[in-house]
Order: sequence, then C-alpha cells, then structure tokens
Amino acid sequence: MTVSKIVRQIIDTKNSDPVVIAQLGFGSLENAKALVLSQTSARVTLKIFCPLNQQLTEAIEDKLFEQIFEESHFLPLIAIEGCQRRILNNGRLVIDFHFGPLLQQLQRIPLVSTGFIAHWLIAKNLAPELLTLDVFWQMAKLSLNTAQIELNNLAGIAINNKANTEHDLISLAKLVGLYQEHALKADDIAFLERAAMRSQQHQKQAPYPIISRDEKAIDNDLPIAIIGGGVASANLALSLAERNQKVQLFCEDSALAQAASGNRQGAIYPLLTPDNNTLSQYFQQAYLFSLQRLKTLAAQGHPIDYELCGVVHTGHDERSRKRVAKIIDSYNWQPLIAKKITAEQASEIASVKINDSGILYPLGGWVSPQDFTQAAFKQAQAISDVRLTLNTQIIDINYLDGAWYLNSQQQQFGPFSALIVANGKSLTEFEQTKYLQATGFRGQVSHAPSRAKLSKLSTVLCAHGYMTPSNNALHCLGASYVKNATHLNYCPTEQVENLNKIQHSYVDQDWVEDIDISGHSARVGVRMVTRDHAPMMGPAPDIDSILSLYQNHQLTPESRKFWQSHPAPIYPNLYILGGLGSRGLSSGPLAAEALAAQICGENLPISADFVALLNPNRMWLRKLLKGKALDTSEAN
Repeated sequence: MTVSKIVRQIIDTKNSDPVVIAQLGFGSLENAKALVLSQTSARVTLKIFCPLNQQLTEAIEDKLFEQIFEESHFLPLIAIEGCQRRILNNGRLVIDFHFGPLLQQLQRIPLVSTGFIAHWLIAKNLAPELLTLDVFWQMAKLSLNTAQIELNNLAGIAINNKANTEHDLISLAKLVGLYQEHALKADDIAFLERAAMRSQQHQKQAPYPIISRDEKAIDNDLPIAIIGGGVASANLALSLAERNQKVQLFCEDSALAQAASGNRQGAIYPLLTPDNNTLSQYFQQAYLFSLQRLKTLAAQGHPIDYELCGVVHTGHDERSRKRVAKIIDSYNWQPLIAKKITAEQASEIASVKINDSGILYPLGGWVSPQDFTQAAFKQAQAISDVRLTLNTQIIDINYLDGAWYLNSQQQQFGPFSALIVANGKSLTEFEQTKYLQATGFRGQVSHAPSRAKLSKLSTVLCAHGYMTPSNNALHCLGASYVKNATHLNYCPTEQVENLNKIQHSYVDQDWVEDIDISGHSARVGVRMVTRDHAPMMGPAPDIDSILSLYQNHQLTPESRKFWQSHPAPIYPNLYILGGLGSRGLSSGPLAAEALAAQICGENLPISADFVALLNPNRMWLRKLLKGKALDTSEAN
C-alpha cells in the first residue's frame, strides 16, 4: 500500500493534537485507508478536493470508497457539488469529500479563526492544468503558517497550462509559503499575503460570523449544556462527544424524544427547488449526512426501526403537479438524489396503484425518530462524558463570570462553558431567544392499522400528505399544520383531514379504502418553522443590542456598510439549534455537526453560504444589509 510520508508520520507520532490534511484529487484513497487502520489517538481530518469529472464518476461507480474500507454501511458517494462528510473510528477520523471546481470549493470554505490545514497532498492522477496560481493561494489561505506540501513524483507538471519542471512547481509552492522547513517569518511575502486573504475572508463573513467558544472567558474543562431532548439535541451531543467534550443535556420530559421527535415514523428526503438554490443544496448534503449517521449507528448495534425504501413524491392537484414537474425538469439532478418517474414506475416502486408521475428519491425512506434520537445519545455516552438530566424544565438562563447557569423551578445548574438552546417548541421562551423568528405549528400524525391491500405499500408516499409503509402493523399518515395552536390534545377533525389528504392525493384507488382511522390513534407534536424553511444554527443574536445599533445607523447613508463590516452583537458562548420544521430528520444532524465544529473551533463541513443560510440572525441581517427599514414590532 503506497502511503504518503506525511500520513506515515502522523500515524507513527504519539501526538494527540488534532490535525487536518488536505488532498487535491481523488487518488487511490490509500492514505485514507491507512488512517482508518491506524486507529490514531489524534483526531485526524482528511479533506479530499476533487473536480466533478470522469475520474470521479468512475471511482464512484466502482464504489471505490466502500470497497477500500470494506464497510457495508457506508452510504455511496454522490457526484454533487459540495462537502460529503464521513466519520469513522468514533470521530477519530473524519473524511470530507469536496466535489466541484477546485478553486470554487477552496473559496467556499469558511474560516473559523485562522488557517487550519497542516499538510497538503496531491494525487498523482490530478490533471496538471488544475494547479493554477489562484488555487495555490487559496491553499495558502487555509493553511497553518507551518503547513507543507508533498510534491513527490510531479516532474513535468503544468502550471497555468504551461509546461514547467518540478523545480518550477516547488518555486510556486515557496511563493505562497507552502514549501518550507520552518514557519513563515512575519515579513515574508507569503505571510503577509495570506494574512491579507484571511482578513478579506473574515470581512466577507462579518455579517454571519463563525464564533467559537471563547477560551479566554471560560474554563474549557467545564461541560457544555444542551437544552432539549430531540433528534437535533442528541445528534449535537454525539458530535460534541466525538470531539471529546463533556456534555450535559437537559430534557423536560421523562425520556428523550417525547415531543416532535416522538412520532412512530418520519420520512427522510431532501427539500429540492427548481433552481437548486442554496437551501436545496444544503438539504442534499444534510440529507446524505443524516442517512450516513443513521446507517452508522445501526451498524454499531443500536436498535433503530428504519427502512430506506425510497420516497415517491407526486402532486395532488394541477398546481402541485406543475410544481413537482418543474422541480424534476428544471435541473439535471444526480439520479441518486432525485429521478423522474412515470405513474407506472411509481406504482411499481410503491407496490400500490399511483395515478401520477413524479419524483423518486431513491436513497430516502423512513425512520423512527425516537429510535434515532436514543441511538445517537447512547453512542455519545459510549465515547465521552455525556450526562442526561430528565424531568427538568429550564425556565431561565444567565451568563455570569464567563460561564452559563441554568435555572429550573427547584435548582440552579452550572457553570457551563457554553450553552446550546435546542428545545424545539420552547425555542423562544428565554429572554435571550424570545426574538428568534420561528413559529410553532401543531402537527397531528394519524395511525392506521395495516390491512390486506394497504399492507403492500413498500415506499414512503408524499403528496398532499405523507404515508409510510407499515411498521409494527401500523402506517403513519398526516400531518396537520396548525399555526400557534392553543392545545396539543387529540383532534378528531385533524384525524379526518389527514385521511382526506391521502384520498385527495390518490383518487379512486382501492388500497386507500383500507385506511382506517376510526381507532382514533394519533400523536400530536409541535415543530418550529422558519419563513425560509432553513434551520437555525449558530451564535444567538442579541436583538436588543442590534435594535439599539439600528437606531443609531438607520438614517445614515453608511448604514449598509456598517452592517456589512461589523459583526452583529451576539450573546457570548450561547448558541441556537432549532427551527427544523417538518424535515428535521433530514436537516438537523448536519446542522448539529456544523455547530459542534464551530463551538470547538474546528473547520466546518458546510460552506460559507450555508453558514449564512442557517444563521439565527439572518432574518434581521438580510434587511439591514440591504439598507431596508426594520419594523421593530417584528421583535415582539
């Protein structure tokens, strides 16, 4: 097995400090395999940047990644732009596959503080013309000042489409400060240039900053507190545990996953838009991460009811049929993400008669959210100091002397080095979070016993409502969508409405007649929904301070520039994870992983565009960045 000298050094060293290696080109993945087999004590991240080309397509089609690690639970790599993360060895090894144009993928990586990549490798089969001067400078921007590049066997490589010797390539690497035996000096050109590039990057990120836990203000030996007991909270606990963090999770119920995450079955599939906008791109990457988390937890022995049987998405009236057709016809989707199907194909896939053509999400399916939640939390407890406090409703949170304290009716908890509010329907109930722009929607999911014709259903159906194949002799259908509901009791009207949605979606089909809701079996929960349907992930905005600044800057011609160059006020070491809406199973785990990385000062598995998309302060900032007036009543 041909392994890079750099990788061998990392494997042989006893250093337990985290290290990040980057590789240009897909290569043979022998370096990745060596890191997996080594079981290093250090947390190692390998970032592989690869263009979407024929080489990548062939490697994916040959299932190179799955074969080289001989792991049946690995999700196939998908040839779409962006980052696909794989977590191995209980978080000791992270492999990020960045697919797309090299320069673009490097530019989209957000900076947490300064550079973070320690070593660069170049795959032998990387097209030489891709190593442009701009690419090298982006590599330098993301690198530690002590970073080096391994340039073995690259004689004759072309730079900027001109034939050059290996000596020329080394000279170029020296120019950007990647090829040296010692750390850069403060007056070196490369040092000054990369410092300027990082400053420009932070300037671009200023409206939506990436804020790590403030190590100067707190004792990092203190645990991190999470308020909430659902899918997102449990996955956040797992992501933090993989970074060897101490965690204490507070849940007001008697067990985890008793609120919105307590449904018997939940569908997993991406939210796509006809133009494949930023939200659509995020959901694809998040959906794939959720599927990989799920498959990994199941492979680790955690009992999880799930079935990745595909999701068939059709319209239910003229308008929705046009919408579904526009989604699938307006963009060239990767077939494992979304595939156009006829009514006949839909019927064959679902094993019941379907009237309409539509979309198949081949990798999707259903999972028990409760099982998923409990599995993630139990795995977190297995690898780190992660504790659970049940039957405890936190009513107040306070920041004092660089740490957070939580209060219930009976006692105070703390101190904590950081606090994440991830409590679903109660997201806006604290003084510090009351202005977050997320709204609660009641959802009643109905349960129907499996009968002869209905029992044949073999995929998740999504139209006016959704319906799942049977699990434990029951199907789930629904769900209702009631804004700011006054109660969470069973509602007979919503039960009938759930049935009507399925009847309306699949007209005159005999299997629909088998749906029996007369047993009044159902479950009610509340999901917090944002106006743009993106989750909230990131530092908690201090809206009172923002509004105060707004009063000072709203009438000046420089107001837009102020908000473009000044980070909006936030609460120290307080973070938000919520607003997951009705697709939290698909969007939540990646948001949790990104938040854990941010808190711990690591590189994020999402682009700078996604950081802005998910920022809890985005609704306010979008107006301020455009110079629009704020209606302060929106903060109430």
